[in-house]
Amino acid sequence: MDRVTETLVDGLGVAAATSGILTQQQARIFALLYAEARPLSLDGIAAELQQSKGNISINIRVLVEWHLVRRKPIAGSRKDHYEAATDFFRAFQAIFERRFRWIVRQVVSAVDDASTAAERRGRAGSDRAARARQSEVDDRLRQLGAFFRLLDASIGAFIRGESFPAERLQNGVPLKTTRGLGAPRSR
Repeated sequence: MDRVTETLVDGLGVAAATSGILTQQQARIFALLYAEARPLSLDGIAAELQQSKGNISINIRVLVEWHLVRRKPIAGSRKDHYEAATDFFRAFQAIFERRFRWIVRQVVSAVDDASTAAERRGRAGSDRAARARQSEVDDRLRQLGAFFRLLDASIGAFIRGESFPAERLQNGVPLKTTRGLGAPRSR
């Protein structure tokens, strides 16, 4: 592997290690394929990265699922060859849909479940101070749900290739802060 490819492989590997999207090994495979002008077989990738073919095979499946790598048939060869995707917009659409949108929808579901529990709790009756606290929690749940629904809509727009002005996220759900949890401190 030449110095340029090695620098890219190592650099993307380190960046991915903390990304939560790709593993270090997956990023190294992607970087190698991206730097190569021709598709590589599993054997070729394993040799370049000094890894087992089995390890490469497992990781390449994930990259194919994420649309970051695709199989490329080579005339006269029975082996699978792979090349890196170069349409980053399409690749990031897939990443946003599969990773981030799923997480956002988990939060929306948790907020909906908590709101349902809050409604049941609210019917039980309580003193004035407890009702005030419940009301504040209900407001926070509404704000959190609204923000994550708006975030889900923005990811949906991105996936469809539509514009979604950042101001809609920034100004769409004003977060009320009070002294305490999450409140900004004055300096």
